[in-house]
Amino acid sequence: MAALHPCNGTVTTQNPEPEPQPITPSELRSEFSHHDPTIARINNGSFGCCPATIIAAQQRQQLLFLRQPDDFYFNTLKPSILQTRRLIQTLINADQVDEVSIVDNATTAAAVVLQHSTWSFFSSVFQAGDAVVMLHYAYGAVKKSVQAYISRAGGHVIEVHLPFPIKSSSEIIYEFEKALQRGKANGRKIRLAVIDHITSMPSVLIPVKELVRMCRDEGVDRIFIDGAHAIGNVEIDVKDIGADLYTSNLHKWLFCPPSAAFLYCKISNELLDLHHPVVSHEYGNGLAMESAWTGTRDYSAQLVLPEVLEFVSRFEGGIEGIMRRNHKAVVEMAQMLAEAWGTELGAPPEMCSSMAMVGMPACLGIKSDSDALKLRKHLRERFKVEVPIYYRMPVEGEVDSMTGYARISHQVYNVVEDYYRFRDAVNKLVKEGFTCAVLSD
Repeated sequence: MAALHPCNGTVTTQNPEPEPQPITPSELRSEFSHHDPTIARINNGSFGCCPATIIAAQQRQQLLFLRQPDDFYFNTLKPSILQTRRLIQTLINADQVDEVSIVDNATTAAAVVLQHSTWSFFSSVFQAGDAVVMLHYAYGAVKKSVQAYISRAGGHVIEVHLPFPIKSSSEIIYEFEKALQRGKANGRKIRLAVIDHITSMPSVLIPVKELVRMCRDEGVDRIFIDGAHAIGNVEIDVKDIGADLYTSNLHKWLFCPPSAAFLYCKISNELLDLHHPVVSHEYGNGLAMESAWTGTRDYSAQLVLPEVLEFVSRFEGGIEGIMRRNHKAVVEMAQMLAEAWGTELGAPPEMCSSMAMVGMPACLGIKSDSDALKLRKHLRERFKVEVPIYYRMPVEGEVDSMTGYARISHQVYNVVEDYYRFRDAVNKLVKEGFTCAVLSD
């Protein structure tokens, strides 16, 4: 490649960067050889995964800091965080890099947003009784955060109760519209909507664009999308989605080490006063700068995104190809399990991401959240299968209904034998006449 010499104007020839070589099956196995080989690990959704090359890149960053902390702080950390923000800006189609802040995780991002809403109540910008709308299936930590920040400040919280199993996105839209109308009853104003892009448990892909549009039509002040599972799992275009705020974890489906996440904030006068809940020396310099330094800690997980993008470029189609193949594989495995157990999926394939809910045989006797947790432990300890189990409370009048669902994930390290082991373990339990009642706490 020809380039103009900056000093004398002569043309020199530069060697282009070599193209990444496609990853081979043996290299892929090596990247995840630190995983426990005895476990069928079909729960990428909870904690994600990190390839060996990214772990090595993180360790290089850690050693750079430990070698000369002052130099790292003054000359490496801020430009490296800025580089991560620029890469995220491109990945999510944000207009400006100043709209992107790097935080530890989606729970931290929720604290940033909800703390701002609390101040709005305390400063009388919001009035006592003004409403916040959120999904009943919102992540537990986010629901607790709403309780801690909104309810205690005098806000009225409205939960959108969604059906499960679910047949189509129209059911979500219908229930959400009803909740918006409840929120506006008696002259109340809806100040904030918290909407999951992909619910955690049960896992369902939510029609966020449609719900954001409904919120705009109903005059909701601010819209926050909790996309904790989203980046690396489904496409994110924040301008197309149209929400004011959006967060996602980089360590769940985008191969970063824990913990790293981003918070997108569309530039507007009302939202410029967001602050990180940890106040440090950067307070008052904007959320992105406040988040980039919260005191002495390990920031290395937030600095390896360039290496992550190089890693995913070795797969056919890059991250988009990985997402397509993960979705196709998890649906196929879910359908295989449902057929083997005589059950059904908790949502249609188009409402699954790289995770899917599969009904478990009713004879297992999953009758509570405690039963679901005990069965998960039993599967791990006896059969070496790691998979979350969800308890669905039966609707009044249901008899012998499916009350237990497994949330399976698919990531690049998974193989079909992982799901066969799970299938065979459940079939063995059924054949033995097992029920959750025999398990002790």
